[in-house]
Amino acid sequence: MAKNLFDLSGETAVVIGATGVLGGALADGLAAAGAKIAVLGRNEDRGMARVKAIEAAGGKAAFFKADASSRCSLAEAHEQLEAKLGAPSILVNAAGGNDPKVTVTDANAFEQIKPEDWAASFDLNLVGGALLPCQEFGPAMCRRGRGSIINIASVSAHMPLSRVVAYSAAKAAVLNLSKFLAREWATRGVRVNTITPGFFPAEQNRKLLFNDDGSPTARTQAIWGHTPMKRFGESQELIGAAVFLASHAASSFVTGTDITVDGGYLSQTI
Repeated sequence: MAKNLFDLSGETAVVIGATGVLGGALADGLAAAGAKIAVLGRNEDRGMARVKAIEAAGGKAAFFKADASSRCSLAEAHEQLEAKLGAPSILVNAAGGNDPKVTVTDANAFEQIKPEDWAASFDLNLVGGALLPCQEFGPAMCRRGRGSIINIASVSAHMPLSRVVAYSAAKAAVLNLSKFLAREWATRGVRVNTITPGFFPAEQNRKLLFNDDGSPTARTQAIWGHTPMKRFGESQELIGAAVFLASHAASSFVTGTDITVDGGYLSQTI
């Protein structure tokens, strides 16, 4: 009998950003499909909490402290996780976020954004959010002739949103980089794809989306008005796309693709 298309047993997945809401859900989902999970991040307490949650559900995981903006830190974590969990064949880059210092508001106009703050947003979302992890883990996958890299983009990469100009630009660069790497590594057994989430509430954007009394803000009303499903996404709704792209059996001929999980947001015009 052929192996289940979505069975990740025997695979090791590196999930950077698993200490967050969306990255954590992806780590849980890959573990549930059978993969061993290497949780990489700077916050040991949150990383260990994710490991314990995966283990409590019957999965296998380990935390490795690493700063995704440092190639040396990633290399050290890479060596440690290979020794403990085996060579990774899956990499999920789910770290990133928007910084209030590069959020355009009436009090902080576009022309007032400092170059160093703009650069910091790119360091977080592009350099540490995709570039350096791909440089560290991608070549090793190429040498083994097998790998799946999943970079997390954003609907704002396709259609820039108000306020989050630096975040939108950096996520657009993640999409472009992913397509470049998909072409570069296609004949070496490594697939590179992206997932574009729509709007998923997390701690970093909750104040923009909900008032103190829990009612939706004007921004939330605008988002729902532009989303055919009229709601936000839930973190577990990203898992199916991730398991599909991670599975070498299910998506062996899929590379350079962006899977959008947005409730129809990008299909809406007027």
